[in-house]
This record gives sequence, structure tokens and C-alpha cells, in this order.
Amino acid sequence: MGHRCDNVYAINISKYDGHDRCFSSMHDQSWLWHRRLGHANMDLISQLNKDELVTGLPKINFQKDKVCEACQMGKQIKNSFKNKNFISTTRPLELLHMDLFGPSKTPSVGGKSYAFVIVDDFSRYT
Repeated sequence: MGHRCDNVYAINISKYDGHDRCFSSMHDQSWLWHRRLGHANMDLISQLNKDELVTGLPKINFQKDKVCEACQMGKQIKNSFKNKNFISTTRPLELLHMDLFGPSKTPSVGGKSYAFVIVDDFSRYT
């Protein structure tokens, strides 16, 4: 038993003098490596394990039928914002919509392959 202090669990070992003790931490290694490798696909991690391409990757079985919470949240479909039929801004430059995209296959006149688009919400000036 221990108590939590900030993000650390503290254990008073002195009260267990004279007793055999063993401290261990239980953690599923497959999910730990899934997070360490940037939430990589379990098939990919199994292939890395099979080909011994990652130093220190233990020989463990990776469960392919489960999805971690972060991966599930990242793959959920999000609803679009509803269209509005009025302009909610009252003056130019109050709200700007920006988008940076590229590289595009067709370069610009200046030879650039990236573009930065800015649209003013009030005037729709681009």
C-alpha cells in the first residue's frame, strides 16, 4: 500500500522491516510498445518483432483485436459545423480563415509548390 503524492506513489518501506518484500509493476508490454512507436498498427509491430528490427523490443504476442483509446478517438468521424446564412462578424479582419497546403504538383508562377490562403469572413476578400 502506498499514497499518491502528485504523480508519484510513495511507499514507507521502514514499516516492513523484518518481512520479505517484493515490489513489482504490472504493465502490458504490447500496449507500452504500441504507444512508444507512435500508436503503430499491431501488424506492423508484430512484423518489427519477427524481423528483429527494433532493439529492445521483447518477444511478446500483440493483440490485434483490441484498439487503444487514443487510436479510437483519432479515428472517430466528426460532425461538420452547420452552415449559417448570415455574417456574424461586424468589420473586416475580425475573423480570418487560413489554410496552408502543399506541395502541389503544379508550381506557381514564382516556382513555389506551397500556398497560404487567407479569407476575411466579413468581406470574403481572399
